[in-house]
Amino acid sequence: MTIQWFPGHMTRARRQIQDKLKLIDLAIELLDARVPYSSRNPMVDEILQGKPRLIILNKADLADPKTTEQWIAAFAKEGHASLALDSSTGSRVGEVPAAAKKILHEKIARQIAKGMNPRAIRALIVGIPNVGKSTLTNRLAGRNIAATGDRPGVTKGQQWIKVGTEMELLDTPGILWPKFEDEMVGYMLAMTGAIKEQVINIEDVAFFSIKVLVKRYWPMIEERFGVDKPPADPEDTDEIVRVMEDIGRKRGCLVSGGRVDLEKTSGIILRELRAGKLGRLSFEAPEDFF
Repeated sequence: MTIQWFPGHMTRARRQIQDKLKLIDLAIELLDARVPYSSRNPMVDEILQGKPRLIILNKADLADPKTTEQWIAAFAKEGHASLALDSSTGSRVGEVPAAAKKILHEKIARQIAKGMNPRAIRALIVGIPNVGKSTLTNRLAGRNIAATGDRPGVTKGQQWIKVGTEMELLDTPGILWPKFEDEMVGYMLAMTGAIKEQVINIEDVAFFSIKVLVKRYWPMIEERFGVDKPPADPEDTDEIVRVMEDIGRKRGCLVSGGRVDLEKTSGIILRELRAGKLGRLSFEAPEDFF
Protein backbone atom coordinates (compact mmCIF):
# COMPACT_ATOMS: atom_id res chain seq x y z
CA MET A 1 0.00 0.00 0.00
CA THR A 2 1.25 3.49 -0.86
CA ILE A 3 0.32 6.18 1.67
CA GLN A 4 0.10 9.76 0.42
CA TRP A 5 -1.64 12.78 1.93
CA PHE A 6 -0.95 16.38 0.93
CA PRO A 7 -4.10 18.52 1.30
CA GLY A 8 -4.19 21.83 -0.52
CA HIS A 9 -4.08 23.89 2.68
CA MET A 10 -0.59 22.46 3.34
CA THR A 11 0.70 23.90 0.08
CA ARG A 12 -0.68 27.27 1.10
CA ALA A 13 0.86 26.92 4.57
CA ARG A 14 4.30 26.40 3.08
CA ARG A 15 4.01 29.62 1.10
CA GLN A 16 2.65 31.49 4.11
CA ILE A 17 5.51 30.32 6.32
CA GLN A 18 8.10 31.45 3.80
CA ASP A 19 6.37 34.83 3.56
CA LYS A 20 6.69 35.28 7.35
CA LEU A 21 10.34 34.20 7.68
CA LYS A 22 11.70 37.75 7.78
CA LEU A 23 9.72 38.31 10.98
CA ILE A 24 10.98 35.14 12.68
CA ASP A 25 13.90 34.86 15.14
CA LEU A 26 13.61 31.15 15.79
CA ALA A 27 11.86 28.07 14.46
CA ILE A 28 10.44 25.52 16.89
CA GLU A 29 10.28 22.21 15.05
CA LEU A 30 8.03 19.61 16.67
CA LEU A 31 8.70 15.93 16.14
CA ASP A 32 7.01 12.83 17.51
CA ALA A 33 9.48 11.39 20.03
CA ARG A 34 8.44 7.86 19.02
CA VAL A 35 9.37 8.41 15.35
CA PRO A 36 11.71 11.42 15.14
CA TYR A 37 13.03 10.53 11.70
CA SER A 38 9.71 9.80 10.05
CA SER A 39 8.00 12.81 11.64
CA ARG A 40 10.73 15.16 10.42
CA ASN A 41 9.55 16.92 7.28
CA PRO A 42 12.45 16.89 4.79
CA MET A 43 11.13 20.15 3.30
CA VAL A 44 11.63 22.05 6.57
CA ASP A 45 15.34 22.75 6.02
CA GLU A 46 14.51 24.30 2.67
CA ILE A 47 11.50 26.20 4.04
CA LEU A 48 13.33 27.66 7.06
CA GLN A 49 16.36 28.82 5.05
CA GLY A 50 18.87 28.52 7.87
CA LYS A 51 16.84 30.08 10.67
CA PRO A 52 17.97 29.10 14.22
CA ARG A 53 16.03 26.08 15.38
CA LEU A 54 14.86 24.38 18.58
CA ILE A 55 13.77 20.79 18.08
CA ILE A 56 11.01 19.60 20.39
CA LEU A 57 10.57 15.86 20.84
CA ASN A 58 6.90 15.89 21.76
CA LYS A 59 4.84 13.02 23.19
CA ALA A 60 7.98 11.99 25.06
CA ASP A 61 5.76 10.37 27.70
CA LEU A 62 4.89 7.72 25.09
CA ALA A 63 8.49 7.11 23.95
CA ASP A 64 11.31 5.00 25.36
CA PRO A 65 13.31 7.52 27.46
CA LYS A 66 16.68 5.93 26.67
CA THR A 67 16.04 6.15 22.94
CA THR A 68 14.88 9.75 23.32
CA GLU A 69 18.18 10.65 24.98
CA GLN A 70 19.98 9.09 22.03
CA TRP A 71 18.00 11.32 19.66
CA ILE A 72 18.85 14.43 21.68
CA ALA A 73 22.56 13.54 21.38
CA ALA A 74 22.18 12.89 17.64
CA PHE A 75 20.53 16.28 17.03
CA ALA A 76 23.27 17.98 19.06
CA LYS A 77 25.80 16.52 16.62
CA GLU A 78 23.79 18.15 13.81
CA GLY A 79 24.11 21.47 15.62
CA HIS A 80 20.50 21.64 16.84
CA ALA A 81 19.42 22.04 20.46
CA SER A 82 16.52 19.77 21.40
CA LEU A 83 14.15 19.27 24.29
CA ALA A 84 11.91 16.30 25.13
CA LEU A 85 8.53 17.13 26.62
CA ASP A 86 4.85 16.26 26.73
CA SER A 87 2.62 19.12 25.65
CA SER A 88 -0.57 17.29 26.61
CA THR A 89 0.37 17.24 30.32
CA GLY A 90 2.61 20.30 30.25
CA SER A 91 5.68 18.36 31.40
CA ARG A 92 8.81 20.51 30.76
CA VAL A 93 6.88 22.94 28.54
CA GLY A 94 8.00 25.78 30.80
CA GLU A 95 11.60 25.16 29.67
CA VAL A 96 10.90 26.21 26.08
CA PRO A 97 11.37 30.01 26.48
CA ALA A 98 14.68 29.52 28.31
CA ALA A 99 15.87 27.10 25.62
CA ALA A 100 14.94 29.63 22.93
CA LYS A 101 16.83 32.39 24.73
CA LYS A 102 19.90 30.18 25.00
CA ILE A 103 19.90 29.57 21.26
CA LEU A 104 19.55 33.32 20.57
CA HIS A 105 21.88 34.50 23.34
CA GLU A 106 24.39 36.08 20.95
CA LYS A 107 21.69 38.09 19.16
CA ILE A 108 20.20 39.19 22.48
CA ALA A 109 23.66 40.16 23.78
CA ARG A 110 24.27 42.34 20.72
CA GLN A 111 20.96 44.12 21.27
CA ILE A 112 21.84 44.81 24.90
CA ALA A 113 25.33 46.02 23.93
CA LYS A 114 23.70 48.57 21.63
CA GLY A 115 21.56 49.83 24.51
CA MET A 116 18.44 48.19 23.11
CA ASN A 117 15.78 46.54 25.24
CA PRO A 118 15.44 43.06 23.68
CA ARG A 119 11.96 42.52 22.35
CA ALA A 120 9.97 39.30 22.71
CA ILE A 121 11.37 36.39 20.73
CA ARG A 122 9.31 35.72 17.63
CA ALA A 123 9.11 31.99 17.04
CA LEU A 124 7.55 29.87 14.34
CA ILE A 125 6.04 26.55 15.37
CA VAL A 126 6.20 24.02 12.57
CA GLY A 127 5.69 20.27 12.27
CA ILE A 128 3.62 17.57 10.65
CA PRO A 129 -0.09 17.13 11.48
CA ASN A 130 -1.15 15.78 14.86
CA VAL A 131 2.28 16.19 16.43
CA GLY A 132 0.93 18.59 19.09
CA LYS A 133 1.72 22.08 17.80
CA SER A 134 -1.51 23.73 18.95
CA THR A 135 -1.44 21.88 22.28
CA LEU A 136 2.08 23.18 22.90
CA THR A 137 1.01 26.68 21.92
CA ASN A 138 -1.90 26.59 24.37
CA ARG A 139 0.38 25.35 27.16
CA LEU A 140 2.90 28.09 26.52
CA ALA A 141 0.21 30.75 26.29
CA GLY A 142 -1.54 29.45 29.41
CA ARG A 143 -4.92 29.46 27.72
CA ASN A 144 -6.83 27.66 24.98
CA ILE A 145 -6.27 29.94 22.05
CA ALA A 146 -5.13 27.57 19.29
CA ALA A 147 -7.53 24.94 17.93
CA THR A 148 -6.61 21.40 18.97
CA GLY A 149 -7.83 17.92 18.16
CA ASP A 150 -6.88 14.25 18.29
CA ARG A 151 -6.90 14.05 14.51
CA PRO A 152 -4.50 15.49 11.94
CA GLY A 153 -5.32 18.64 10.00
CA VAL A 154 -7.14 20.63 12.74
CA THR A 155 -5.14 23.85 12.34
CA LYS A 156 -5.94 25.45 8.97
CA GLY A 157 -4.69 29.05 9.33
CA GLN A 158 -1.99 31.13 11.03
CA GLN A 159 -2.13 33.28 14.13
CA TRP A 160 0.30 35.15 16.40
CA ILE A 161 0.03 34.14 20.04
CA LYS A 162 1.73 35.88 22.96
CA VAL A 163 3.57 33.89 25.61
CA GLY A 164 3.83 36.34 28.49
CA THR A 165 6.35 39.05 27.62
CA GLU A 166 9.07 36.63 26.47
CA MET A 167 7.80 35.12 23.25
CA GLU A 168 5.36 35.50 20.41
CA LEU A 169 4.42 32.32 18.55
CA LEU A 170 3.21 31.89 15.01
CA ASP A 171 1.04 28.79 14.98
CA THR A 172 0.85 27.11 11.58
CA PRO A 173 -0.98 24.18 9.98
CA GLY A 174 0.86 20.88 9.89
CA ILE A 175 2.79 20.26 6.71
CA LEU A 176 3.40 16.87 5.17
CA TRP A 177 5.37 16.56 1.97
CA PRO A 178 4.03 15.70 -1.48
CA LYS A 179 5.55 12.22 -1.71
CA PHE A 180 7.06 9.80 0.77
CA GLU A 181 10.21 8.57 -0.94
CA ASP A 182 10.49 5.80 1.67
CA GLU A 183 7.31 3.74 2.08
CA MET A 184 8.41 2.98 5.64
CA VAL A 185 7.98 6.65 6.56
CA GLY A 186 4.35 6.61 5.44
CA TYR A 187 3.63 3.54 7.53
CA MET A 188 5.37 4.97 10.61
CA LEU A 189 3.27 8.13 10.39
CA ALA A 190 0.07 6.14 9.84
CA MET A 191 0.92 3.91 12.80
CA THR A 192 1.35 6.84 15.18
CA GLY A 193 -1.76 8.68 13.93
CA ALA A 194 -0.29 11.50 11.83
CA ILE A 195 -2.32 10.53 8.75
CA LYS A 196 -6.10 10.51 8.53
CA GLU A 197 -7.52 7.00 8.81
CA GLN A 198 -9.84 7.72 5.88
CA VAL A 199 -6.85 7.52 3.52
CA ILE A 200 -5.16 4.40 4.91
CA ASN A 201 -5.89 0.70 5.02
CA ILE A 202 -6.21 0.03 8.74
CA GLU A 203 -5.37 -3.66 8.42
CA ASP A 204 -2.17 -2.94 6.49
CA VAL A 205 -1.07 -0.38 9.08
CA ALA A 206 -1.85 -2.74 11.97
CA PHE A 207 0.09 -5.50 10.22
CA PHE A 208 3.07 -3.16 9.86
CA SER A 209 2.73 -2.15 13.52
CA ILE A 210 2.79 -5.75 14.72
CA LYS A 211 5.92 -6.41 12.65
CA VAL A 212 7.66 -3.46 14.31
CA LEU A 213 6.51 -4.51 17.78
CA VAL A 214 7.55 -8.13 17.26
CA LYS A 215 11.09 -7.01 16.41
CA ARG A 216 11.46 -4.37 19.13
CA TYR A 217 8.98 -5.05 21.92
CA TRP A 218 7.63 -8.58 21.87
CA PRO A 219 7.29 -8.71 25.71
CA MET A 220 4.89 -5.75 25.47
CA ILE A 221 2.64 -7.72 23.11
CA GLU A 222 2.66 -10.67 25.47
CA GLU A 223 1.79 -8.53 28.48
CA ARG A 224 -0.90 -6.36 26.86
CA PHE A 225 -2.65 -8.86 24.62
CA GLY A 226 -1.92 -12.17 26.36
CA VAL A 227 -0.32 -13.68 23.26
CA ASP A 228 2.41 -16.09 24.27
CA LYS A 229 3.68 -17.55 21.00
CA PRO A 230 6.15 -15.25 19.20
CA PRO A 231 6.64 -15.65 15.44
CA ALA A 232 9.37 -18.08 14.48
CA ASP A 233 10.28 -15.59 11.75
CA PRO A 234 9.26 -11.91 12.20
CA GLU A 235 9.47 -11.43 8.42
CA ASP A 236 6.99 -14.24 7.72
CA THR A 237 3.68 -12.72 6.64
CA ASP A 238 1.66 -15.72 7.78
CA GLU A 239 3.26 -15.58 11.22
CA ILE A 240 2.43 -11.89 11.67
CA VAL A 241 -1.16 -12.52 10.58
CA ARG A 242 -1.30 -15.39 13.06
CA VAL A 243 -0.25 -13.01 15.87
CA MET A 244 -2.96 -10.55 14.82
CA GLU A 245 -5.54 -13.36 14.82
CA ASP A 246 -4.36 -14.48 18.27
CA ILE A 247 -4.89 -10.93 19.53
CA GLY A 248 -8.33 -10.85 17.92
CA ARG A 249 -9.35 -14.08 19.64
CA LYS A 250 -8.10 -12.83 23.00
CA ARG A 251 -10.22 -9.68 22.57
CA GLY A 252 -13.30 -11.50 21.30
CA CYS A 253 -13.16 -10.06 17.78
CA LEU A 254 -14.94 -13.01 16.20
CA VAL A 255 -17.48 -13.29 13.43
CA SER A 256 -19.60 -16.19 12.20
CA GLY A 257 -17.73 -19.46 11.92
CA GLY A 258 -15.25 -18.44 14.61
CA ARG A 259 -13.21 -16.36 12.19
CA VAL A 260 -11.31 -13.33 13.47
CA ASP A 261 -12.53 -9.90 12.43
CA LEU A 262 -9.18 -8.45 11.38
CA GLU A 263 -10.55 -4.96 10.80
CA LYS A 264 -11.88 -4.73 14.36
CA THR A 265 -8.68 -6.30 15.70
CA SER A 266 -6.59 -3.78 13.74
CA GLY A 267 -8.54 -0.91 15.27
CA ILE A 268 -7.84 -2.21 18.77
CA ILE A 269 -4.12 -2.63 18.04
CA LEU A 270 -3.71 0.89 16.68
CA ARG A 271 -5.82 2.60 19.34
CA GLU A 272 -3.95 0.96 22.19
CA LEU A 273 -0.56 1.46 20.56
CA ARG A 274 -1.19 5.19 20.00
CA ALA A 275 -2.54 5.67 23.51
CA GLY A 276 0.55 4.15 25.12
CA LYS A 277 -1.31 1.15 26.51
CA LEU A 278 1.61 -1.14 25.62
CA GLY A 279 4.13 1.02 27.47
CA ARG A 280 6.69 3.64 26.45
CA LEU A 281 7.83 2.63 22.99
CA SER A 282 10.14 4.15 20.38
CA PHE A 283 9.97 2.81 16.84
CA GLU A 284 13.07 4.53 15.47
CA ALA A 285 16.57 4.98 16.90
CA PRO A 286 19.40 7.19 15.58
CA GLU A 287 21.49 4.13 14.80
CA ASP A 288 18.87 3.16 12.21
CA PHE A 289 19.65 6.27 10.16
CA PHE A 290 23.05 7.74 11.09
